[in-house]
Amino acid sequence: MNTRRAKSTDAAPAPLTTVRATARMESATLKDVARVAGVSPITVSRALNRPEIVHPETVELVQKAVKLTGYIPNQLAGALTGGRTRLVAAIIPHISNSIFVETIQAMSDRLWQDGYQLLLGLSGYPASREDELITAILSRRPDGIVLTGIGHSQETRRKILSTGIPVVEIWDLTPTPLDTVIGFSHVKIGEAIALNLLKKGYRNYGLLCADDERSLIRLQSVADTLAAQGVSEIHREVGKAPSTFQLGRVGLSNLLASGATLDALVCGSDAIAQGALAEAQSRGLTIPKDLAVFGFGDFDFAAHTFPSLSTVRIDKKAIGTRTAEAFISRAAGDDSAEKVIDVGFELIERESI
Repeated sequence: MNTRRAKSTDAAPAPLTTVRATARMESATLKDVARVAGVSPITVSRALNRPEIVHPETVELVQKAVKLTGYIPNQLAGALTGGRTRLVAAIIPHISNSIFVETIQAMSDRLWQDGYQLLLGLSGYPASREDELITAILSRRPDGIVLTGIGHSQETRRKILSTGIPVVEIWDLTPTPLDTVIGFSHVKIGEAIALNLLKKGYRNYGLLCADDERSLIRLQSVADTLAAQGVSEIHREVGKAPSTFQLGRVGLSNLLASGATLDALVCGSDAIAQGALAEAQSRGLTIPKDLAVFGFGDFDFAAHTFPSLSTVRIDKKAIGTRTAEAFISRAAGDDSAEKVIDVGFELIERESI
C-alpha cells in the first residue's frame, strides 16, 4: 500500500532553492532533510529506505532535499534496525593488470540495478590480509561477502560461518563451498591445455607462473597430465605474484639460462605469456616453430599480440553477474538457487601454438 503524499500536518517546506548555512557547515541530519522537504522525518526515512511504498512525488521531493543538504544516510544504523545495508563486500587479491576486473565490474553493475553498493578489499598474494579484511568488513554489516577462491584460513571460515551472512566464493570450484561457489575447475583447465599441446606433438615443456594458489594448481595439473602421458622433460619457473609482463620476460630468460630445452611454454596468465612472447622474439626465436606459448584469461590484447596468443577463455562477466544475482535472490528470500555453479572454460587456439 502506497503512503500518501505528505499531509498538511508536516512542517511547511523550506524553499528547495535555499538551505540554511548551518546545514552546509555541519553534517546534515535526517531532520534537516525533513525540514527542507517539508515532510516528517519518518517520511524521509521511508522515502530513502523503502521508496516503493512512498508516493513518487514525495520521493522526488526528498531526493532533492538530500542533494541540497548534502545528507548522507547512516546505512549502518539502518542495518541495526532493519537488517540490511545494501552493501556487498568483495575481496580479491589484486587489481593491477588484474584478470578480476571484468568480474568486479559486472558484479557492481548488476548490484547497482537493485540498489546495492560494492565494497572492494584487496587481500594481496598470498591472501595474507584476508582474515583482517573479513573482520573490518563484518563490522560494517554487509548483506553479503564475495571471496576469491576456496582456500581460506580456519579463522576466516569460523568468522564467516558464525554470522550467517550469504557468501559466494568465485574463480574456483568445490563440492563443499562455504555457501555458494561460482567458477571453474583449474585442474580441468590444466588437463585440457596439456592434452591439446600433446596432440600437436610438443614434448619439451616449460611451465611459467606467479606464486598464486590458482595458477600453481593449473600448472601442476598440466605437469601431472604430461607425466601421465610419459613426458618427463618439464621445466618450471615460479615468480612472485602478481602476474606481469616483466615476470614473463624474466621467467623465460631464466628457463633458457638454465639450459632447458623447450618447444612449448605454458604460462599462468596472458600477461606472463605476452612477456614470454616478447622475450622469445628478442632472442630471434620464431613462434610457434621454435617455441609454442599458451596463456590464460583471454585478455583483450590476446587476440592482437604478434603472433596472436592461444589462451583459455573464462566468461568473467558471467561470474560477476551471477554472483550479484545470487545475493539479490537471497535478499528477496529465495534460497533455491544452485550452490555450485560451473561456468566452464574454452581453449582458444591462435597463432602462438
